[in-house]
Amino acid sequence: MRIRLDRTMCDGFGACAKHAPEYFSLDDWGYASLIGDGTVPESDRPAVLRALLDCPVHAIIEMGGHPPLPERSHPVPHEAAEPDLSTADSEAMSEFVR
Repeated sequence: MRIRLDRTMCDGFGACAKHAPEYFSLDDWGYASLIGDGTVPESDRPAVLRALLDCPVHAIIEMGGHPPLPERSHPVPHEAAEPDLSTADSEAMSEFVR
């Protein structure tokens, strides 16, 4: 996993440093900095992913790394038949009074 931190988006909430202090440090004003080059080994992925998901301004970005989705055949949509509103038990048509 590789991540990137967009410091221009950071609002200094500090959730990233709380969840993954090995990857994020906070400056004197509470704004985050990325420690290292953004490469995250599999063993640290849960903590960094939690930091990414808890960032309220989405300043942490995962760079690629997703396997391609399997191709699925999509069924061809068909038009639904128009409902028959002329039946006696239809509330929409029965006893309409203005």
